[in-house]
Amino acid sequence: MSGCYCGNSVSFQNCCEPYIKGIKNAPTAEALMRSRYSAFAVGAADYLINTTHISKRKYHNKRDILAWSQANKWLKLEVLASTETTVTFKAYFLDENLKAQVHYEHSTFKLENDKWFYVDGEY
Repeated sequence: MSGCYCGNSVSFQNCCEPYIKGIKNAPTAEALMRSRYSAFAVGAADYLINTTHISKRKYHNKRDILAWSQANKWLKLEVLASTETTVTFKAYFLDENLKAQVHYEHSTFKLENDKWFYVDGEY
């Protein structure tokens, strides 16, 4: 793979992996959203839980997240628009039946203690 899962031209090791491994914090809402997409691609369920806002974590189950991330083949991410606290995107993937799917979402993020968190999204 030439670029990162999130669509950036730099390698995964130099793009989203440092965020997923906890070496660095994502500097923007968009960087967090891109790293969360990469986390789905590599099955990093802990990162997905840890970057979900504390008020919303009870709605997310690690086992279900991991199962869903592994059942799908993640193809590409397309960021349509982003502001300081929102990102609108399309995530392209093949489901467990190898049927092409597009997940469209307008996500909201919150900065707390110098860390960005995913709050929720409109599908």
